[in-house]
Amino acid sequence: MITDFPITKGKSFTDVEAALDYIDHLYQESCARIKTAFQGILDGVLDENLAIDATYPFIGLRVEAKDLHLDARLSYGVVLEPGFYGTTVTRPDIFRNYYREQISLLLDHHKVPIVIGASLVTIPLPYVVDHTPAQLDTEQLWHVRNGFVLPNLSRLDDSIPNGTLHPKEDELKPLALFSAERVDFSLHRLQHYTGTSPEHFQGFVLLTNYQRYIDEFIAYSKEQLAEDNSYTHLVAPGNISINKNHDAKKSDLPLKHLPQMPAYHLKRKDNQGITFINIGVGPSNAKTITDHLAVLRPHCWLMLGHCAGLRSTQMLGDYVLAHAYVREDHVLDQDLPPWIPLPPIAEVQVALQQAVANVSHEKGAELKARMRTGTLVTSDNRNWELRTHELYERFKQSRAIALDMESATVAANGFRFRVPYGTLLCVSDKPIHGEIKLQGMANAFYRQRVNQHLKIGLEAVRILREEGVEQLHSRKLRGFDEPPFR
Repeated sequence: MITDFPITKGKSFTDVEAALDYIDHLYQESCARIKTAFQGILDGVLDENLAIDATYPFIGLRVEAKDLHLDARLSYGVVLEPGFYGTTVTRPDIFRNYYREQISLLLDHHKVPIVIGASLVTIPLPYVVDHTPAQLDTEQLWHVRNGFVLPNLSRLDDSIPNGTLHPKEDELKPLALFSAERVDFSLHRLQHYTGTSPEHFQGFVLLTNYQRYIDEFIAYSKEQLAEDNSYTHLVAPGNISINKNHDAKKSDLPLKHLPQMPAYHLKRKDNQGITFINIGVGPSNAKTITDHLAVLRPHCWLMLGHCAGLRSTQMLGDYVLAHAYVREDHVLDQDLPPWIPLPPIAEVQVALQQAVANVSHEKGAELKARMRTGTLVTSDNRNWELRTHELYERFKQSRAIALDMESATVAANGFRFRVPYGTLLCVSDKPIHGEIKLQGMANAFYRQRVNQHLKIGLEAVRILREEGVEQLHSRKLRGFDEPPFR
C-alpha cells in the first residue's frame, strides 16, 4: 500500500494561494537549475547534479472513505474512491488559474489538505532552454546528451484520457488527464504548428479549414479592440501583438512564412477570449491540433468550415448543425474505437442554433429551411466523389445530410479529452447532385457566406461565455472512474 507520495520537499496546504505560490517556487527553482547547468556547459564548467535535481512540481491528495463527497451531480473537482491521487504539473505561469480552480474544488469537497512537493520526474532540457544542437561543439553536445534529461516519447502516452490506465489498489491514482511532460510536449508542438506561444491561447477555440475565415476574423478583432474594453490584444503568428490603437509589437523573430496551422488570439484579461486556428484540410491535421490543444483545457472548441450537401433540397450557403457523426476519418480508431457514439453537447447545440437565428434574423420555418440538423460524415478521402456509387448506399443508411473531412475528428477528440465540442458547417457544393465547386461559383459563395458564418460562430461563443462556462462541462463527457481535475 502507498504510505506517502513520491516527492521531496513536501508540504501540506489548505490555503490555495499559498499552494500555488509553492508550486511556482518549485518550478522556478528547477528551471533555474537547468539554465545554470546549461550555461555551465557553454562556459566549460559543468555541475552534473544541477540538472538531474531539477524536477517537476507535484500535486497530491489523500482521501479516506470518511472524506468522500458523494454528490453525483458533480462532473469534476471530486474523487469518488478513497486513495492516494497525484500528478506532476508544469508552467504555473500559464495554468495558475486552472490549478486554482481545481485545488479549490478539492479542498471544498473533501476538507483534506493538498500536498505539494518536488516530484521525482526530471524536467527535460528543451522544455526550459531553447537550444540548437548544431551550435554546440562535440564536447558540449556530449555533456548535453549525458548530463541532462531529454524528451523521450516512450515515457508519454494517453492511457489516462483513453481510459486504458487501471491503477492497482496499491498504486497512485491519476489526479489529472495529462502528466507535466505530456503537457510540455504539447505546448511546444502548439508553438511549432501555430506560430504563437502557448500563453496566448484563450478559453474558446474556433477551428476552420479556410484562410478566408481568418481574414474576416482579423478584421472583426480590430473592430472589437476599438469598441469593446473586455478585449486587450490580437496576437498573430510570430507573436505579433496588436493593441487597441492597432499598433503592432513584433516578437524578436517575426515569421517569414505562415506556419502549418496559423493561430490568431483575440485576448481578454480573464483569458476567456477567442483563439481561431486555420487547421487546413483533412482529419490528420484535425487530430494533430486537438491532441495538443487539449492540454490547455479549453472550455470548448467549435468547427466552422465548409461541407458537401448530400440532400437535393439543400442550397449552397445553407448551414449544417451536426448532432451525430459517421466517423470515416479513421485517424482516431486506435484511441477511440468508431463504435463509441459522440453525444451532442446540448448547451453548445442550443448556442449554435440561437446564434444562427440572431445573426441571420430568421425564425421558425425560415430558419429550418436555412439550417439543417442531422448526421455528418467525415471522410479521410479528399476525392470521395470518385466513389459516389459505392458511398451512396452508406449515405442513405446513415441518414447523413453532409460530408466534410475534419468535424468528426474534432468532435471525437473533444469527447476523448473531455472538451465540449460543436460543429456548424456551410454547404459549399453538392457533388452527388451535380453542383460541384467550380472557381466562379466558389468565389461568389465565399463572398456571400464567409462573413455571416464567422459572425455566427462568434455569436455562439458570446452566448456560451455569458451563460457561464461551468454549465459547459457536461457529465456526459466524464466516465465513472475519472481523474478529479477537469
